Amino acid sequence: MSAAEVATGVVHTGIRPVRRPSLRFLRSELRLIFRRRRNQIGLLVLAAVPIFIAIAVKSTASRPGEEAPDFFRSITENGLFVALSALTIELGLFLPLAIGVIAGDSVAGEANVGTLRYLLTAPVARLRLLGVKYVAVVIFAFVATLTVTVTGMVVGLALFGGGDLTTLSGSQVSFTNGFVRVLVASAYIALCLASLGAVGLFISTLTEQPIAATIATVFFSATSLILDAIPQVSWLHPYLITHHWTAFGDLLRDPVVWGGVTKGVYVAGAYAVVFFLAAWARFAGKDVTS
Repeated sequence: MSAAEVATGVVHTGIRPVRRPSLRFLRSELRLIFRRRRNQIGLLVLAAVPIFIAIAVKSTASRPGEEAPDFFRSITENGLFVALSALTIELGLFLPLAIGVIAGDSVAGEANVGTLRYLLTAPVARLRLLGVKYVAVVIFAFVATLTVTVTGMVVGLALFGGGDLTTLSGSQVSFTNGFVRVLVASAYIALCLASLGAVGLFISTLTEQPIAATIATVFFSATSLILDAIPQVSWLHPYLITHHWTAFGDLLRDPVVWGGVTKGVYVAGAYAVVFFLAAWARFAGKDVTS
């Protein structure tokens, strides 16, 4: 220990001081995502679907002689089913597209406009950069899903009312019980979409074109849906990222059937871990020039 160290009370041990984790980078990333006009328009489109469904069902529900799918017919019994119907429809394209846009733009967008190199010279560790980007994607996945859910519940309850909810098993549960089940179903879907976000994050590290990363992410999701519909490759179905997405319907049974949901959480977690690590492996050794 030197005299200077004794005088100042500072001892250099050769170990870097541990910095407190800061949320400033994450807040900045979230502001960037939610202030972009295209993302705001995307959320409005997601919110418009349940409104359209509710109005369409309301305008045709009283017409005699018309057949409607059982799931949609349940909307007239309880407005909460508007949210579930909208989630089912948007899970095929709109929600994966929304996640694909955010995840695909996460790294490729920075490289495309030339800000990625400056981010890394801040300095920002590459693992931390990817971590913040992925957390922002996960948050957007929950916000997007809740946008559909909350809009569907509000417009559904306004047009069709609430009351006891008839489950898919035919029994009835209280409105509060049904409300909680819909929220849990929404959280489960958001978790599944977050795993797709990890795929998009990995693809985003492979290119400097965010549009290409977005298209590739949506194509990955669409390919999984197509393969899931082909019985000849049924051995592959349990490993597809989209196979357990519709298991949220089991949350509307009485009693709740947790098997499909549990498997869906495991598959989503596996995809998230594998593709995030793949993104880090790719990005850690990448020569960033833009």
